[in-house]
Amino acid sequence: MRSLRARLAIGAAIIGLVAVLSSALTIRGMALMSAQVQVAVTAEKRIQRLSDLATQVGSLIVILYEAAQSGVDADTRNARLEGLTAGIRRNFAAIRADLDQNVGDVAQSDLDEQSRRATRSIGVARMEALFEGTLEQFDEASEITAPDQRAAQLQGLINAFSIGFDPLLNAAVTEDRRAREAAIAQVDALRDRLTRAAFAVGVLALLLVAGFYYFLVRPQLSRLDQLRVASRSIGNENFKVSLPDEQGDEIGLLFKATNEMAASLAARKSAVESEWGRLNQTIADRTEALRHANEALAKTDEDRRRFFADVSHELRTPLTVILMEAELALKSGAPQDGPYGVIHGRARRLNQRIDDLLRIARSDGGLLSLERSTFDLHRAAQAAVADMQSLADNAGVTITLDGVSGTNVEGDENWTRQVVTGLIENALRHAKDGGSIALNINATAREANLRVIDNGPGMSEEDLKVVTNRFAQASTGKAASNGFGIGLSLAHWVMTEQKGKLTIQSPVPAPFNIGPNAGTMVTVSLLRASG
Repeated sequence: MRSLRARLAIGAAIIGLVAVLSSALTIRGMALMSAQVQVAVTAEKRIQRLSDLATQVGSLIVILYEAAQSGVDADTRNARLEGLTAGIRRNFAAIRADLDQNVGDVAQSDLDEQSRRATRSIGVARMEALFEGTLEQFDEASEITAPDQRAAQLQGLINAFSIGFDPLLNAAVTEDRRAREAAIAQVDALRDRLTRAAFAVGVLALLLVAGFYYFLVRPQLSRLDQLRVASRSIGNENFKVSLPDEQGDEIGLLFKATNEMAASLAARKSAVESEWGRLNQTIADRTEALRHANEALAKTDEDRRRFFADVSHELRTPLTVILMEAELALKSGAPQDGPYGVIHGRARRLNQRIDDLLRIARSDGGLLSLERSTFDLHRAAQAAVADMQSLADNAGVTITLDGVSGTNVEGDENWTRQVVTGLIENALRHAKDGGSIALNINATAREANLRVIDNGPGMSEEDLKVVTNRFAQASTGKAASNGFGIGLSLAHWVMTEQKGKLTIQSPVPAPFNIGPNAGTMVTVSLLRASG
């Protein structure tokens, strides 16, 4: 039989049948022992009743003998015998009932036992008939016999009764004793048979359980141990597993599936290792390419910074001479609004643009540094507007600044000016069709806010979420700056480093909008200067 489930079921069924057989033997033995015990108890009860009957009959004989010797009248005699005879009759009735039940308890097929028990009933009937006949004869003899012969005749009746009754009583007692002893012997024999049967069933059950374990369960446990070892090997990525799958039972099928799984995993591992090798080689190649690219970028950046430094140096040298000559001319009495004043202002503006250029170059190279000081936010905004005024005029855009001077804040004035310059430049680039840009400054006890508001097409929600991220580009235009301003990503970083913040809203909220279009409002916030 190939099915392990069927073999286990058959083994369990056999053990179950042995258990049922044991239970049946126990029940049958208890029933037989109960029947024999009942026979012994019934015989003992009859023996007791016969003993009581013998006592009563003895008392009867004594009373009859006294009546015969004394010659008492019939009424006195009957009065003395009334209770005793009634007790004897009741005893006979109980004995008859026991015997009738005893005969009825015998199986219909056991005719010999029925005949034997019926014979005992005949003996009891004869004793009862002898008792009743003796009483009648005693009464008759007492009435019709001559007084001188009465005593002798009554004595003869009593002797005849005694001689006839004793053998019958002894036979009945002997028979009941024999029945009792036979029942007890049957109980002992049945106990011995049940003991032997229980021992045999126990031995059989032990043999069956041992056979079930050693020939069915133990081999399967050994096979399951093999499966456990194989599973552990597979878990440790050792796929060289070969389980014996010749048997076609459930565990054999599981062994076969495990072997197939191990082979599949081994093939997959080999493929993964091959892919991993190719991936490592690709990573190594790309890493080498990136290293060369980084080296080239580093060299380019170094060249760029060196170029900016050289250009700044070359520009500063003649610019310094121009500033000094213009300042000397102004000190010598040249008017401020004359040519020397214009040259001096333009030279200072150009010098500031060179500083902005170097600052942005250093920020692109990761060399950004902030110089924290107290400055007027309104002044920085004015400088940013002045930087972008010419571009605004060329674009036909009006720039307005609303706010009062003296709004002192904590931060880097130059970088803050460049942030505002970049915001105005972005507004000019993306919202020049709106025709106007408004700068608004207000302050609270804790911080000052500068808002740059345009009347352009505004920004989408998706752009608002990513516009301050590095390398992000709004869908409405370019993200890179072409002037001396800075991008929104760097602006956001600069404000955060100054313990401030930069927020963007589009469309512009109702209190601040400056035209019919959605517009964009960028708010720069810095902490107020203490004192």
